[in-house]
Amino acid sequence: MKCALVGSRYFGAQVFETLRKEEGIEFTSVVAPAADDRLALAARAAGYEVHILENPKLVPGEAIAPGTDLIVAAHTHARVSNEALARSRLGGVGYHPSLLPRHRGIAAVEWTIMEGDPIAGGSVYHLADGWDAGAIAAQDWCFVAKGETARELWERALAPMGLRLLAQVVQHARAHGVVPAQPQNTLFATKAPMIRKPVVLPDNEEPASVSLVVTVMGRDRPGIVSSLADCAQRFSANWAASRMARAAGEFAGMVQMDVPRQHADGLTQALQKLESGGLHVVVAQSGAAHPTPSMRAFDLELVGDDRPGIVSRLAGILAQRGVSIENLHTEIAGGGSAKQTFKIGAHLLVPAAVDVEALRQELAGLAGQIQVDIGLGERAQK
Repeated sequence: MKCALVGSRYFGAQVFETLRKEEGIEFTSVVAPAADDRLALAARAAGYEVHILENPKLVPGEAIAPGTDLIVAAHTHARVSNEALARSRLGGVGYHPSLLPRHRGIAAVEWTIMEGDPIAGGSVYHLADGWDAGAIAAQDWCFVAKGETARELWERALAPMGLRLLAQVVQHARAHGVVPAQPQNTLFATKAPMIRKPVVLPDNEEPASVSLVVTVMGRDRPGIVSSLADCAQRFSANWAASRMARAAGEFAGMVQMDVPRQHADGLTQALQKLESGGLHVVVAQSGAAHPTPSMRAFDLELVGDDRPGIVSRLAGILAQRGVSIENLHTEIAGGGSAKQTFKIGAHLLVPAAVDVEALRQELAGLAGQIQVDIGLGERAQK
């Protein structure tokens, strides 16, 4: 049985390892969204070539090798195109962590918990037009434990269920030459879109989720955004808002992640571990529209000849002192035979415990080393 695997992250890598141990199954293609994605790394370690998507939202026909019997989708947010499906003798199947047609959408496990469902489940379904609307190939169910979070339900029951069901369907296709298909009953269909707003609770109750504002800077390379998104997914956090840019070979980004309160510390620690990969990461918990009394607001301006490393070295000084970047704007002016001028304008949140004069002196030292002008002034609060 020749399969093409399209997927990402932890679950994609686990499906890869599970299927390649199954008797009579081989891979014709492995398709991933980034070169440093977990699936891509696992496949390359096993000696497979990996097709990296140019468009992370679409799997083109050329990504699927000739002679493929079945496409298997495992945690992919890219739509498998009709051209790709046409290259597979039996089409394609994917795993969805719900009892389809219930909870069609990207946040099925989260909605299972929010709706208070006592029973959850997983479905292997045919890839087709529509929102998780293809015919069912296999399905199973499980109880939801009292007080269980979306992440706990996924790790305890739904992820292992998905590995088992996908292997079951692939082996059925290998033995019988067809994939089972039972149409979904649309009378029971519900949607599970991405959760973008926190649940409003009474004033006397503590909010169930908190917002983390994550500032990331470092040498630009593929996979930075994927690493951030992977951390968010592992701790059931919603990617609420983001602003990112590339300047002078450096990556700068700010992301708001809304995370269940009980997972905030774990997510913070996971994000801070990204620093081992050469990134500067600052995580601040946000609970109000204005800086808390323990934070002071400052404006920073930098102007000088453009050169590699300006953003990285500036971010390093700020990160070491726990300064959060609230807003960052960069600009390159000039060109041709003249030198290019690099400008930074940033709004900073500085912890009250930080010695601002010492920070100014450190910034002045940096300015002298890289021959730029740096100004730092406190911003009046409204």
